[in-house]
Amino acid sequence: MKNAVRLLCLLAAAACFGGCVETRFESPLGDNIETCDPHWKGIWADPESSDEPSAIYVDDECHFMVLDQPEKSGPIKRIHVPMNYVHADGKDYIVVADTSLKGLVELKPPYGIDPVPEKAFFFARYQIRGDRLEVSQVDSERVAKLVIDGKIDGSVSKTGNDLHVFVRGSRTRMLEIVRTQSIFQDKSQTKLVRRKQTVDEFEQSVIHAQRNKPQ
Repeated sequence: MKNAVRLLCLLAAAACFGGCVETRFESPLGDNIETCDPHWKGIWADPESSDEPSAIYVDDECHFMVLDQPEKSGPIKRIHVPMNYVHADGKDYIVVADTSLKGLVELKPPYGIDPVPEKAFFFARYQIRGDRLEVSQVDSERVAKLVIDGKIDGSVSKTGNDLHVFVRGSRTRMLEIVRTQSIFQDKSQTKLVRRKQTVDEFEQSVIHAQRNKPQ
């Protein structure tokens, strides 16, 4: 399931391979949180690969799912991940609880936080233009500096390749932070396109591409 984990990690900044760099937030992003953004409906996949099995699928009922292929040339699996959306000042955000990622990746509790919170949250900013989706992760290095400089409340732990940032505050404070601080990466690292396919059609196209890919 590595490919699906990697894709959702890019979206939610949940974890990284070869070292962990993460920022978790104590509270969700404001009070006006929605469970659906209809602009997400459809299959979102890598624009440069026809045999990459990992994708995001949002169905007609707005269920957010990661598509992944446990075995090459095998069937596509759907993993539901509860996702929330926030729209503020003309910008769009996704919010996901760390507890919602249990079906994809094993996440330890927020590093060094005592008592351990029941849940914490990941944010990302997104932009949809027609059939193109760009997602910007939180810049953990930048957020860590804001914490160290006392501009936002939280904690920072850095050891080797690992960086753990925990931002404290209420829902109102979280919204204030995204409005007043530059916490997201300047350049999107996640760019996906909407495929004009059903899940079955996507599965068959991926399998066909895998079987016909030059060795």
